[in-house]
Amino acid sequence: MNMEFRPRGVCSQRMDIQVEDGIVRSLKVTGGCSGNIQGIARLVEGMPVEEVVRRLDGIRCGHKATSCPDQLAQALKQQLQS
Repeated sequence: MNMEFRPRGVCSQRMDIQVEDGIVRSLKVTGGCSGNIQGIARLVEGMPVEEVVRRLDGIRCGHKATSCPDQLAQALKQQLQS
């Protein structure tokens, strides 16, 4: 399943996520801190969706109530509920 997610409250503007059989196969993020986003993408590729959510849900960026990792977790939670 390919999904496009529009993050809110963070620097990144779009996340394209490919999930197959409950595993994150790829993540491409437009906008945000390039090095951090590339690192997150490489770390989550091959990881079960539930594990990504468990690890990233609730992470904050500075004074913001959310972060790019948290927004990825929110996107994947939506996918799990559908």
